[in-house]
Amino acid sequence: MRVFSASLATETNTFGPMPTGLASFKDRGHFPAGKHPDAMTLFSGPLWAARMRGADKGWQLFEGMVAGAQPSGTTTRHAYETLRDELLDDLRAVLPVDMVLLGLHGAMVADGYDDCEGDLLARVRQIVGPKVVIGAELDPHNHLTPEMVANSDLMISFKEYPHTDVLERGLELVDICAAMVEGKVKPVAAVVDCDMIVTVHTSREPALGFVKRMQSLEGKDGVLSVSLTHGFSWGDVPEMGTKVLVYTDGDQAKADALARQLADEVIAMRDGLTVNYPSIDASLDEALAFDGGPVVLSDGADNPGGGAASDSTFILRRMVERGIANAALGPLWDPIAVRIAFDAGVGAKLAMRIGGKISPLSGDPLDAECTVKALKHDLVMTGLAGTPTPMGDCALIETNGIEIVLITLRNQAMGTDLFTQLGCDLAAKKIIVVKSSQHFYASYSKVARHVIYAGAPGAVTLDLNTLPYKKARLPKWPIGVAA
Repeated sequence: MRVFSASLATETNTFGPMPTGLASFKDRGHFPAGKHPDAMTLFSGPLWAARMRGADKGWQLFEGMVAGAQPSGTTTRHAYETLRDELLDDLRAVLPVDMVLLGLHGAMVADGYDDCEGDLLARVRQIVGPKVVIGAELDPHNHLTPEMVANSDLMISFKEYPHTDVLERGLELVDICAAMVEGKVKPVAAVVDCDMIVTVHTSREPALGFVKRMQSLEGKDGVLSVSLTHGFSWGDVPEMGTKVLVYTDGDQAKADALARQLADEVIAMRDGLTVNYPSIDASLDEALAFDGGPVVLSDGADNPGGGAASDSTFILRRMVERGIANAALGPLWDPIAVRIAFDAGVGAKLAMRIGGKISPLSGDPLDAECTVKALKHDLVMTGLAGTPTPMGDCALIETNGIEIVLITLRNQAMGTDLFTQLGCDLAAKKIIVVKSSQHFYASYSKVARHVIYAGAPGAVTLDLNTLPYKKARLPKWPIGVAA
């Protein structure tokens, strides 16, 4: 079997303050054809799974470009078209193929392209023709469009949030697509729009049980795959929202009925899915009142994984103003402050201006007397599903009893080794503030006694009714719906 696999992925916050250009892909990972490293990256699950399966079955695997960018604002037309065309050229160079496996996100938006994945899949279909099997692995925070469904044979989303199941879903994708090539199955798709947009933390009920229910249905009675699209609230496109995607083996009526049934179940549990986001001061009060620690505060509004700058100072400033010490915070994206820390050296005490640089949603910079505690070149954090995540040159500084991790490559807190590699003892802290919405949970829940999702300002604001949507079809619960 001749198999082609490649990836092009980013999540686009159309309200974000910074465009996503080619440099953003270079920073996170751009690997030309055949140059993917010997370790799985976040959006190379299909390629990694194809390596595993192909080695056993004697497939001829052709590895195309793999490129992913840290979520940010709208992707430039030049960046999207350049990378898209590189991937398509890689595909043309190895024709004919029996199967195409793509690692996508599903919420990539570029200048002139509200649906980058639909555009890419349509062009892949045009190149390979109607008989070649096309499969794609998606992030569940996608915009599931009719064009994506029509131009692929199978799409499978990660089921877990945090996304700890990249490889497992990649293996499912590869196995079902291979069965299609062999004529053993013929997937048909059904999609139901839930007419809402929700946060789905699969680390707790009711989503935890719903994921188990989806998995219990797969592989039985002709049901091939079930995916829940959470949706991405910060992408202003027509197809934004929560949806259910079901594939059955040739039975359209069964697919339609099951997708409708599961969508109704999701709608019924939407209140239970809702996350409580207390204000900054209320979050700090709750953390201080908790007996013991550490208490982890999620600063999701400044989550770079959702397109924020990761340099906001709102929570940090209140901690300083209130005299809250024995705390850690990170990662704060501030390449200028990192440069100054490296020039000053470990042990140096100096006045520094921290954060607050990108936009009003970053707050004002914090001016403080700081001590440089540790420095590390090219720090690599353990990311989702064990994927290595470069953070660039990093510095650990302390001010007012708060240890802060400063980074040069923008990324969110996922592995606790973001802090521990720099000598920060998380277990000894009362409060740990992480720039992350939920991906931190897989690692930080192992050290946290309590977790709070703080309602701070930021580019990934949790008050969706404040966002100036122009293209999304509204109302969509809870946006534009009376309380």
